Amino acid sequence: MMLSVAIIDDHELVRTGFRLILGQHADIQVVGEAGDGESGLALLRSLAPQVALVDVHMPGVSGIEVTERARRLKLPTRIIIVSMVGEAPFPKRLLEAGASGYVTKGCAANELIRAVRQVADGRRYLAPEIAEAMALSALGAAQKSPFEALSSRELEVSLALARGEAMQRIAERLNLSAKTVATYKYRVFEKLGIDNAVTLAHLAHLYGLIDAPTSA
Repeated sequence: MMLSVAIIDDHELVRTGFRLILGQHADIQVVGEAGDGESGLALLRSLAPQVALVDVHMPGVSGIEVTERARRLKLPTRIIIVSMVGEAPFPKRLLEAGASGYVTKGCAANELIRAVRQVADGRRYLAPEIAEAMALSALGAAQKSPFEALSSRELEVSLALARGEAMQRIAERLNLSAKTVATYKYRVFEKLGIDNAVTLAHLAHLYGLIDAPTSA
């Protein structure tokens, strides 16, 4: 039986590399690719692949948001989050959001294939370094992310604000009223102990949730 996979990543080189690795296996077929989260969600809705490799950092709709929204839409696709080497932007939250796996872009080809097969089989897959980071965090040996205190929707809004999106744009994209977004913003600032979006952006970068914020 053919295993269908989609690749959602804003770097063409990464998509090409994954496609070449997956293409070496006769029972795995890459059925679609997308360069951003919004297009990726549309692809998941239209093609319903068994597995999707989703970059955690993308402009606009992030991998975290893709995972959250795919779950809310009850899409059948199992999502494997892909991060840069050494990053671990709270995998616990991503798994709670509905991700079935977590690998790094520096993983070996055989690990990527193992992750895809395992997740397609209904099991979870965590890269060894990610599993170790989670274990250390559970033991209190790693610094806990303040973003853990946010609800899923608060997290979505905070990431959008951190990327510099206007509140009206966030409201439209998340199908919320501007007043509701303002309320989420207030809650996020209160929970994180901050008072402006610049600090939010730097904090989100510090904990591996977004790429480095651009200087004004």
